[in-house]
Amino acid sequence: MIPVYKAILSPCVGVCALDDEGYCQGCLRHVDEIARWSLMGDDERLRLMDEVLPAREVRRR
Repeated sequence: MIPVYKAILSPCVGVCALDDEGYCQGCLRHVDEIARWSLMGDDERLRLMDEVLPAREVRRR
């Protein structure tokens, strides 16, 4: 059986505006995370998508 790999797409939603602390108002990533996205491995990207960004969304409300 051939393994199936899923691409971990960027969380960018096209609303690219940084707040005073350096967080994007659209995707909630910090400017450093945005800059490093292409260098991150799948594990780091998944952790960001599954844990970090949802926690930021909760705090933003």
